[in-house]
Amino acid sequence: MEHNEEEKRMDASPADGAADAAPLDPERELARCREELAAESERRLYILAESENLKKRLVKEKEEYFKYATENIVSELLPVLDNLDLALLHGRGNPGCKDLVTGVDMTRKVFVDILSRHGVEEFGAPGEEFNPEHHEAVGMEESPDVAENHVSRVLQKGYRLRGRLLRPAKVMVRQG
Repeated sequence: MEHNEEEKRMDASPADGAADAAPLDPERELARCREELAAESERRLYILAESENLKKRLVKEKEEYFKYATENIVSELLPVLDNLDLALLHGRGNPGCKDLVTGVDMTRKVFVDILSRHGVEEFGAPGEEFNPEHHEAVGMEESPDVAENHVSRVLQKGYRLRGRLLRPAKVMVRQG
């Protein structure tokens, strides 16, 4: 009996099962394939666009990083410039410090030149129009030589790195 069941199973061919299935409509199958292809094509374009946007964003972030990578060290060097300025301010009034003042002035100029080659610019001069985005007003004072709402005196210079504010200039402003 077992032998007969095995024969029946062996006699059943795969072609018999295919004949029982409903025949495929080639037009429907073609339309379905075209829809799938269009969907996959659209998905592929979307992924390519996302990839390009990611590349552009990474390039921009890398440029920004390298553009401002020196910001921290430059900010830490600004007090050195302040001290050189103070040495010049106090030394210029003393005739015995003439050679020292010359050396400090030369050192300051070299230091400022190096910083400027790396995108650092100093600002803050008497006569500039007061700008709260770039100047920190320490106080107001009378000054006949300066227009109203302009910097009358600079207490500490300000600095920018490639246009980005590192430190505002501390100034006195002419009151009106």
